[in-house]
Amino acid sequence: MADTETKRKGRFGLGARVFGSRIARLIFASNLAGLAILIVGAMVLNEMRAGFVVAKKEDLEGQAQIFSNLLNENATIGRPAPALQIEPTRDVVRSLNLPASVRAVVSLPDGEVVGDSFFLSERVDVRALPPVQEPGAVTRLGAGLSDWMANLFSVFMPERGGDAVRTQSYGEEFAIAVGGGQAASQRFSDRGQRVISVSVPIQHVSAVVGVLTVEASDIDEIIRAERAALFPFIAVAVLVAFITSSLLTLAIARPLRHLAISADRVRAGSSERLSFPKLTGRRDEIGQLAKSMESMTEALFERIVANERFAADVAHELKNPLTSIRSAVETVERVQDDPVAVERLRAVIAKDVQRLDRLITDISNASRLEAEITRIPTERLDISRFVGDIVSTYESLADEGSVRVRFSDQTMGAGLLVKGREGPLGQVFRNLIDNARSFSPEGGEVRVTLSQAADGPRTLARITVDDDGPGIPEDKFEKIFDRFYTDRPAGAAFGNNSGLGLSIVKQIIETHRGKVTARNREEGGARFTVDLMAV
Repeated sequence: MADTETKRKGRFGLGARVFGSRIARLIFASNLAGLAILIVGAMVLNEMRAGFVVAKKEDLEGQAQIFSNLLNENATIGRPAPALQIEPTRDVVRSLNLPASVRAVVSLPDGEVVGDSFFLSERVDVRALPPVQEPGAVTRLGAGLSDWMANLFSVFMPERGGDAVRTQSYGEEFAIAVGGGQAASQRFSDRGQRVISVSVPIQHVSAVVGVLTVEASDIDEIIRAERAALFPFIAVAVLVAFITSSLLTLAIARPLRHLAISADRVRAGSSERLSFPKLTGRRDEIGQLAKSMESMTEALFERIVANERFAADVAHELKNPLTSIRSAVETVERVQDDPVAVERLRAVIAKDVQRLDRLITDISNASRLEAEITRIPTERLDISRFVGDIVSTYESLADEGSVRVRFSDQTMGAGLLVKGREGPLGQVFRNLIDNARSFSPEGGEVRVTLSQAADGPRTLARITVDDDGPGIPEDKFEKIFDRFYTDRPAGAAFGNNSGLGLSIVKQIIETHRGKVTARNREEGGARFTVDLMAV
């Protein structure tokens, strides 16, 4: 099952990480918006261009059929042989009154031109020629951009008009019409203009007596106008890209820069904490980052304050036995003649040295504890077997008259598992047991009990440590977990406790997301309870 879950995460993890992010979706959407506008515009215009070419060809074919029928009725004879009459042909061509962009040419089967609407038309177009001048920068830019777009989109979306109208020479088209067929083609004229032409045979009965060619040369102007129609799409795409870039800058770049500057201020000591009230309200990764940075600096500040307090407490705790030792040493020099006083002072010095040794050892353990907790990996522990093994070490070392330690499993073999670190958790239960034994009377008993509890839907492994000592003052249930707190009853051995044991217990349990509490038993004595989440 674990392998299947790993494969599933590996297969879908990248997509979930990318498209599950709001900022990632924003970046993808904004970057694709402008491209989508260009693609849609190009596709629309390409479809329009292809449809126009096809429509133009069909229009020319319709005109050619009409003109061919007119010529067949008015300009052909059948005797002595089928033939095309030249003058009637020219009269028909002259009467067509075609627009300037459309040309009709009538040729004999041998290729001789007998009628051309460009020369036979009676219409004369008079236009004032513009002054000769170089094209402007805007004109050159527009023409270059139009050609660039035509080349670019022709790679991805070839014109369908090219498939509908073949590219071939006039001679090939003329040969098909002479053979009795109908031909349509596109080519370039001697002036460099794109021409779409249709050639149809002029027939008398079944004999081909001529060829009518109708061609249009306004295709380039229309296509150029369509390309110019793409410019608004480009302008909108550029505007959208500019707006989205600005939004990304405001939404991502500026907040990140603000976070970096604030972090530099903390590093330089200009500020102790980070505060981003505007950013933490955001519901995206920037808001999460701001919250994480605030929490991080708050934790660092609390850690610094705790270290400073710890250093002050250490100095205070070390100063007391050192002061006592110095006073005893100075007093010994003055009472050299009193052996009893000297022996008593030596005992005081020995106890203070023992206390110093215990303090230094516990301080060293406490200072290494956090680093060890973060370095040691967690594992699944059978809490019943784990606590039972710890208690068994005390049972094997028990002497006659000493405090006994007994373990009881009330889970009926449920096999509760907790996720934790074996070394630190072992230190927790040893500290609690040692603390209970130190308060228990000679010949007393410390009882360690494992039971199952619940916190809402969560199952808890609950371990209690009971002793038969004097109990805990009612107002000290929380204070006993403070560092260097000691409140020993009268007659307790001096120097055996540093006041760090219970604070270490609380620190370890909190890192395991558990809870430790202290209360007094109704029968007498103290009870320490440790709750750990079961897995």
